[in-house]
Amino acid sequence: MKDTTKKDLHVKNGDRVVVIAGKDKGKIGNIKKVDRVSGKVTVEGLNMVTKAQKPMPQAQIQGGLIKVETPIDSSNVMIMCPACEKATKPAMKVVDGKKVRVCKKCGEQLDA
Repeated sequence: MKDTTKKDLHVKNGDRVVVIAGKDKGKIGNIKKVDRVSGKVTVEGLNMVTKAQKPMPQAQIQGGLIKVETPIDSSNVMIMCPACEKATKPAMKVVDGKKVRVCKKCGEQLDA
């Protein structure tokens, strides 16, 4: 039976991240999609695979080989701090009654 509970992740859509493990280690990109059930994130332009696409004339889709971004586990990415430009683990702080993520290295807020 699949676990369908949602996980709390340290990343959100639009975050700038660096990949810390896998074939794209060291590359930087923005998060395009977050799947909280499986704990995976899709990063723009990273973890590309080639997929064979069958032509479907009724849907006006051409066949051939296409490049597709595949999800990466969220544990394999770290947030880039916009202020100090370093990969960091986010810390949680309460500011004006709201919980916000802050950089552990420079203390700057990660949430805009």
